Amino acid sequence: MQTRNKFFDDMSQMMTNAMGVAQGAKDEAENALKGMMDRWLADRDFVTREEFDAVRAMAQKAREENEALKARLDALDASKG
Repeated sequence: MQTRNKFFDDMSQMMTNAMGVAQGAKDEAENALKGMMDRWLADRDFVTREEFDAVRAMAQKAREENEALKARLDALDASKG
């Protein structure tokens, strides 16, 4: 009976170790894939969402300033004429 318990204990330990190795391999593969994707995206000069939103906000502000300046010019032209 003692040998049978030892056998199951050994099998249980081996399965636990195998699961740990599998989890480690999965994590390593995910990290490698993420690194490859990051490098691929960086090589393509894609912008992040934050960068895109910042540039869009700057463009919106520039449009608003241009409209305000145009309105001032139109008012100056109207006062001359």
